[in-house]
Parts: sequence; structure tokens; C-alpha cells
Amino acid sequence: MFEHVLSVIIFLPILAGLLLLVTPASRTIARVSGLIISLATLVLSLDLYANFSATGHLEFVEYIPWIQSLGVSYHLGIDGISLFILMAGSVLLPMVYLVFTTKEKGYYANLLIVQGAMAGAVCAADMILFYVFWEVMLLPVFFMLGLYGGPKRLPATLKITLYTIAGSLLMLAAIVYLGVSYHAQFNEWNFAISKMAQLNLTGRVAAVAFFGFMIAFAIKIPLFPFHTWLPDAYTEAPTATTFVLSAIMAKIGVYGVIRFVVPVFDEQFARFAILLAYSGVIGMMYCGLAAIAQKDFKRMLAFSSASHMGIIALGVFCMNMQALTGTIYQIVAHATSTGVLFLFAGILEDRTNTRTIDDLGGIAAKAPVFALFFAIAMLASVGLPGTSGFIGEFMIILGAIKFNTVIGVLAGTSLIIGVCYMLWMFQRVFFEKSNANSENFKDLSLVEGLTFLPVIILIIVMGIYPQPFLSKITPSVALQFSQNPPVIAQTVTTNALLPELTIEQK
Repeated sequence: MFEHVLSVIIFLPILAGLLLLVTPASRTIARVSGLIISLATLVLSLDLYANFSATGHLEFVEYIPWIQSLGVSYHLGIDGISLFILMAGSVLLPMVYLVFTTKEKGYYANLLIVQGAMAGAVCAADMILFYVFWEVMLLPVFFMLGLYGGPKRLPATLKITLYTIAGSLLMLAAIVYLGVSYHAQFNEWNFAISKMAQLNLTGRVAAVAFFGFMIAFAIKIPLFPFHTWLPDAYTEAPTATTFVLSAIMAKIGVYGVIRFVVPVFDEQFARFAILLAYSGVIGMMYCGLAAIAQKDFKRMLAFSSASHMGIIALGVFCMNMQALTGTIYQIVAHATSTGVLFLFAGILEDRTNTRTIDDLGGIAAKAPVFALFFAIAMLASVGLPGTSGFIGEFMIILGAIKFNTVIGVLAGTSLIIGVCYMLWMFQRVFFEKSNANSENFKDLSLVEGLTFLPVIILIIVMGIYPQPFLSKITPSVALQFSQNPPVIAQTVTTNALLPELTIEQK
């Protein structure tokens, strides 16, 4: 393992993407180059995972002073929390180049740039560096959606642009506030994330900064009621773009809450944790019910993804070991299952020229391997025991009940909604009588089957034997709690006395 492995994982895709944009490379060269670069980063990430020692602290640290007068540095590192988000991107993104072979050169180039920027955001240990990568990873998405999306791509692009710009500006203002506060309290400039946790933040301005971060991350997750950009963007975006948004980018929003909000704004987080938890549960229920009403296959998956992101966010807001560990585990489970489902949706659309559920049927008889892989990913998405989705959701619900019984019960019962619409969709698409659209549907090719097979195996392995994965997560989660004990105490107190506190405040 060489010294600057994180920098290579970040900048190799970015530089390759920029090079493709400025050179007259053909579509085929762009796709093959993207595949080679993504496989190279996958190999590096697997080596990183194998050498990760799970101490709880940042590992593979790189530190170079950047703007010394302001305390800004090029500071990278990963722990058990960030490792799995980085791994999810590295494992899943090569699939795009293998499954979709007809995109334009610019599309593959932008996909490489967004891959590197997402890795940078996850590995950044300096707030300014994180913000830079956060902004860079959004730009390629705008181009991929605006240039290569569906017939209603322009309104969808405008909506997601307005939402994300508003969130980014609020985050930038909050970061500036933290830097000024650190200078006022310690008489030096510093934007290291670890240093921000030492701040004593109280008062209304601190609460405003807290919500600045929370709104920015809530938009990206997306958390109810900041989810309204999602259905149009997920539906109109090319399948690979939707895959990136759902499988990886949304998880970086959750990661931001864990990494920035919880340790820095511990007092504010404890005060509003119950409201945020209810927001997560409401989002689960609302998006789940909205998914039932959808006739567009891809739009249904969009609402399904938003619903499952609600329970992932809930695990953070409950702030106990079980829930937070379950959240990290569920991030990978959701990325693999829902990401694969979106890729399958793209294959269905390409081969049938329709996304309407009523216009499909009989796929299982025509493509048994496709149906089997789809069923495994779908069952993992709804949390069937023996699949990766069960472990994370079970731990989150356990933590939610420990946090607040009502929220835990609502979260558990809301998962039943997902079972309903997923099984209904699967029965209609795969077992109803075939029609003209699905009559000539072809099964997965050998290359496509071998592309999906490792992820399908991962879904099963994570469901049957989770301990090797949990062992790398737990030390970082335990360290986070040991460094922020006030969060635990205040959260428990807030929930135990919520009715009394509410009455007194009124």
C-alpha cells in the first residue's frame, strides 16, 4: 500500500474525465477508458479495505498545508464510517460501463469526474476541502441530467439545481461561522473537522448554523419535506445518473450528518433529534404510499429509494450504537440492492421501450436469470432475512425503539408498505401474461450476468454473515460516542421528558 492511495482514488478518475472532455476521443474509447479507470480504483479500494485495521481513528491519512493563513489544509483520511461509502462507489460504478455501452463521450467523462469528487467528499478531513468536493460532485450530475435526460429533463434540472445551490450556500455560511467561532475561542484559524468538535456552540446563531448544515444534507438525502426534487430528477435522468444519485450521492448526505452535525452541534442535535426522527419516519410513510400509486416503473423506484433513505437517516437521529451501526450497514445494503434495481430498470426500458408497469409482463419466462437476480435485489430492498437489507434495518429499528418507542413502532410498520408495492410490481412485471413489449425480451448476456453476479453474492453474504463488515464499523461508531457523550445523555433526556418540556416551553 503506497502513501497517497486516497489521492490516487480521488484524482485518477477526475483527471481522466477532464482529459476525455478536452480530447477528440470516440464514444468507445471514452467508455473503455472509464471502465479501466473505475476498475483500477476498485482494485485500490479493495487493497485499502484489506489493509484497514479498524482502530476507530482516521487511517491512510494525508496532510498537506494548503492556505496556512486560514488554517485550511489538504487533509484526507478514512475510518470505519467513511470506508463503506467509499467502497460502495468503487464496487458499483464499474457496472455502469459494462451494462450501458451506447452513451456519449461526455457522459462517460462526467461519470468519471463525479466518481472522483464523491470519493474526495468522503475522504476529506477538512471542512473547506469537503465543500470543494461537494460542489464538484454536483456539477457533472447537472450536465448528465440536463444534456442526456428524458423529455422533461430541463424542469427537473432546474429544480435540482435550485435546491442544491440553496443548500450549498447555507452550508458555506455555516462553515464560515464555524471557522470564525474557532478563531474567537482558540485564537487561531482552523477548519479541520476534528478541531470543530472542540467548539462550544450555544445560542441562536449556533442553531441557525446547525440548520444550515442540516438543510444542505437533508436536500441531498433527501429528507422529508426536502424531497420534492427527487421524483422528477430520478425519473428524467439517464439510468446511470439515477444510479449514482440514489446509490452513492444520497449516502454522502447521511455521512455529512454523521461527520459534521453530530460531533460539532451536539447540543443542537440533541434538542432537535426527536423532530428529525419524526421527519425520517414521515418520509418513509409518505414516499412508500406515493410509490404504491406510481405506474412508471422507474418513478416507483425513485419513491422507494426516498422511503428507504428515511430509515437510514432515522438511524443517525436515534443516536445510539445499534441504530448508527445499522445505518452504516444499511448504506451499503441500500446502495447494492437499490442501485442494482435501477440498473435493471434501465435494461427493462432499453429492451422494451417502456417504463409503464401495466405494459410489461411475463419477463420471468423469457429471462429467468434476469428475474432471479432482480428478485434477490428486490427482496434485499424490502429487508428479507438472509439478505443484506435485513441486518441494517433490524439494527436501526432496535435503536429506534430504544430511542423512542412510538418512532420505533412506526418505522417498523412502515417497512410493510415497501413489501406491498415491491411484491405487487414484481408480480405484474415478471409473472403476468406477456405482451408485445416483453414478447422478445432477452435474458442477461454472459457479460451482463458476470457483471451483476458479484453484487448479488455480496447481498447474500452480507445477509448471512455480517460480522466481518460490522467489525470494521463498530470501532469508529464507538469512538464517535465516546467523544460526544453529551449527545447521548441529552437525547435520552429530551425524549424522556418531551411532553413536559413542550408544555413548559409553551
